[in-house]
Amino acid sequence: MRQMEEQLSKLPVTAVSDALKGQTNMNPAIQPVKEELRLFGRAHTVKVRAADNKLVLRGISEAKTGDVLVVDARGWRENAACGDFVVGLAKTLGLSGMVIDGAVRDLAGIRDLDFPVFCLGTTQAASGRHGTGETGVPVSCGGAVVKPGDWIIGDLDGVAVIPAGEEEQVLIAAQKKLEADEAREKKVLQNVASARTYLDDVLQ
Repeated sequence: MRQMEEQLSKLPVTAVSDALKGQTNMNPAIQPVKEELRLFGRAHTVKVRAADNKLVLRGISEAKTGDVLVVDARGWRENAACGDFVVGLAKTLGLSGMVIDGAVRDLAGIRDLDFPVFCLGTTQAASGRHGTGETGVPVSCGGAVVKPGDWIIGDLDGVAVIPAGEEEQVLIAAQKKLEADEAREKKVLQNVASARTYLDDVLQ
């Protein structure tokens, strides 16, 4: 299983999306705050009310080393689900990243942490700590269903969910797609004539 996890973690999200026929893609507006950082790990889920982030802290406390905290903040962008201090807590406790269907703040501080955070954007406004919500339950994040224990993978192209139990078939299908893409590139992009032949075949 460990070898499979390592192979999955290196896949581009586009290949995972193709393997799952795009059915588990999150909203592409959910993007990394630092472009070069990739994201991979099992989901620990949090559902919060807009402008209430106390359960984000509970989720961080409950999560296991290597988990990705997945926060269903209902797409709310007026108040931040967390800032650099809370992200720092997640990093210190060994989480592998955060995905937030909502906003963050303290963007420069988060980038300085070199910790993968994917979200809808930034805001200057804080949230309150009322404790409304749930942790460790199925959530909707960026339009994708995420259950605790699912795999989350993210890179510059976006975020996708690999449902728990489908790891092997996703890995096989994604690797086949990458191999086919590489073979196509070698065949088609070698010169002008081969590129023209490809276009003629596709467009006829």
